[in-house]
Amino acid sequence: MEKKSFFNESIKVFTIFMIGSIIGYIVEMIVALVQNGHFVSRQGLLYGPFTPVYGIGILVYYVFFSYMKNRNKGIVFISSMVLGGVTEYLCSYIQEKVFGTVSWDYSEWLFNINGRTTLIHCSYWGVAGLLYVSYIEPLLPKIEEFVKSHRVKIMATSVAIFMVFNITISSMAAIRQKERLEKIPAENSMDVFLDNMYPDEYMDTVFANKKYVE
Repeated sequence: MEKKSFFNESIKVFTIFMIGSIIGYIVEMIVALVQNGHFVSRQGLLYGPFTPVYGIGILVYYVFFSYMKNRNKGIVFISSMVLGGVTEYLCSYIQEKVFGTVSWDYSEWLFNINGRTTLIHCSYWGVAGLLYVSYIEPLLPKIEEFVKSHRVKIMATSVAIFMVFNITISSMAAIRQKERLEKIPAENSMDVFLDNMYPDEYMDTVFANKKYVE
């Protein structure tokens, strides 16, 4: 792949990730509103309306359906169930091992797998796959043309730099919070900065849906 084509493809993939992350945030906020009767933060990063697990999910669909040309609704649904369930499980597992928290726990649900996903939630991912194939996939050629614009490339690169920072600082703050819970004192200026800038109260407000795992 030529350098220019690779860059264009990278911008397209990043754009798809952002679309999924924002849609996921909106979906999660609506679900939280229905469940709780009031708004509860469901963002997955410190800054911005992003829930990255959905961004990862839509990228999994993008890669998989780029190779699988069969668009039979039954096959799309079953494939998306499996892909979404595996993605949800892995995201939960990695979050627990790295940060000591989980953002969802389905242990009380029927047909759950270690509380990380359930049959019903896999079904939601199946529906999401059908929606992706029906509504998002047809837009891919337009997105590909859109990201060829020099102005769009500059804007997307700027947003990508921000997201790298956002993901990095969110991860560092979450890891530092885990260390505070384990009574590990600040060892350097970065630890002090994270303690002052992102104290437990702030972290628990931003990531209101997380639970600590003992």
